[in-house]
Amino acid sequence: MIIIDNLSFGYSNHKILSIPHLEVKESEHLLVLGCSGSGKTTLLHILGGLLAPKQGKVIIGETDLYRLSGSQRDKYRGQNIGLIFQKAHLITALSVEDNLLLAQYLAGMAQNKGRVKEVLDELGLAEKRKKSVRQLSQGEQQRVTIARALLNRPRVILADEPTASLDDKNAHKVIELLKTQAGHYKASLLIATHDQRVKDEFDLQLNLTTS
Repeated sequence: MIIIDNLSFGYSNHKILSIPHLEVKESEHLLVLGCSGSGKTTLLHILGGLLAPKQGKVIIGETDLYRLSGSQRDKYRGQNIGLIFQKAHLITALSVEDNLLLAQYLAGMAQNKGRVKEVLDELGLAEKRKKSVRQLSQGEQQRVTIARALLNRPRVILADEPTASLDDKNAHKVIELLKTQAGHYKASLLIATHDQRVKDEFDLQLNLTTS
């Protein structure tokens, strides 16, 4: 579960984001809609422990995220939060498997090739495990980033504009994949997007507007 209370973020006198209260339950899916500059990515970065709010609380499960030290928050993120960015942010010099093993290492968890194989199998990437990231198509790289986000069985999955560069067919495939995988792990799923094509696939929505 995610609970946000009295959350705000901004620079100087310019407030970018303000959310009085929001709750997302375990296994619940939230679509965050808004145009460029409305604070969608800022919200995901705050929920992911990457950007401290100016004020307010972010509670995930029983953990008050911003009562943790920076190093504690990094470890908590690695073990509990799956992040899917607009860009893959994969290390192209490494294989698919090594990128995922690195994610386990950075989260302070034991490197487990069996778990890496399991999650790649789930996403139809088993045959790509030893391939260099450079050898993958854009769609395959995106699925690797989803695999990385799911690797440590997260409680929360945060996806930033996951359909931005996709055609209609593949956009809906990615959304269904994220929803299915979130259900598999009983994770709360938050997708931030300006893509109106996917809005009918989510009952719970948050619309952000520019200040």
